[in-house]
Amino acid sequence: MRRGSRWFTALMISPTLLALALVVLYPLVAAARESMYVRGEGLDADGFVVEGERFVGLAHYAELVGERFLNALANTTIFTVVTVTLETVLGVAMALVMHNVLRGRGLVRASILIPWAVPTAISGLMWRWVFQADGVANAVIGEKILWTTEGVQAKLAVIIADTWKTAPFVGLLVLAGLQIIPKMVYEAAKVDGASAWQTFWRITLPLVRPALVVAVLFRILDALAMFDLPFVMIGRGKLSVETLSALVWDEATQLRYGSAAAYGIVLISYVAVVVFVFVRLLGADLLADARSRKRTA
Repeated sequence: MRRGSRWFTALMISPTLLALALVVLYPLVAAARESMYVRGEGLDADGFVVEGERFVGLAHYAELVGERFLNALANTTIFTVVTVTLETVLGVAMALVMHNVLRGRGLVRASILIPWAVPTAISGLMWRWVFQADGVANAVIGEKILWTTEGVQAKLAVIIADTWKTAPFVGLLVLAGLQIIPKMVYEAAKVDGASAWQTFWRITLPLVRPALVVAVLFRILDALAMFDLPFVMIGRGKLSVETLSALVWDEATQLRYGSAAAYGIVLISYVAVVVFVFVRLLGADLLADARSRKRTA
C-alpha cells in the first residue's frame, strides 16, 4: 500500500516537474550552452550577418573581470542593499499606520498602496518628469541638478523612485502579519507596563517576522533583477545606473548572444547565492520556531 501511495504521489507531481523542466531547466541549459559559442561573426559580401557558430569555451566568462561588468555588478548590489533597506523600514511604518489608524482606514490603505499599483513604466516616466532639469525636484530644493545624466545623482533618483513604488508592497505583506497577532498579547503587555517601543521591539517585530522575511525576500529577488525603472527614467547606456539585467539586454540587442548568455548565467548564480544565504540566515530560524511551536502545541 505504501509503495502504491508513493507511485501515486509521483504520478501526481510529474506534470509539475515536467513543467519546471521545460520552463526552468531547459532555458538554463540552453543559456549555458549559448555562453560557450559565438554566433554570426562579421558580414558576408552581401552585407548579411554570417550564419553559424564557433565554440569559444569559457572566453565570454573571462570578460567578467572587465570594467563594465564590475560596474553593473556594483550598481545591482547598491540598488538592492539600499532600496530593500529603505523599503523595509518604510514598509513596516506603513503597515503600522494602516493597522492602527481608526478613522478613514480604507482611504488611508488605498492611498498608501496606490504607488505599488502604478505600472513601472508609468512610474518611471512620472519620476523622469519630476527629475527633469526644470522639474519638481529642482524647484523644491532650489538647485539645478541634472538627475538623468551620468553620476551619483542618477543612482539617487532611481533609489527614490523604486522606494516610492515598492515600499507599499512590503507594507502590505507586513500588514497581513500584523492582523493575525492576537489583541490579548498587546493587552497583557499594556497591563505589564510596557512602553510603545518595548511593545514594538519585543512583541510586534518578533511576531510579524515571518511575513517580514517573505516580503524582504521577494524584494531582494526583484531588486537584483532591476531593469525597467532605470531604463525608463535615465535611459539606455548610462553606466551610472546600468544593472546586470540591463547589461544582459544590451549585449543581446547588439547580437552578442554568447556574452549575454554568460552574463545571464552569472546573474542567476548571483541571485541563487544571495537567496541561499538569506534563507540560511533567517529562514532556518523561522523553521526552528515553527517546529518548536508544533511540539508545544
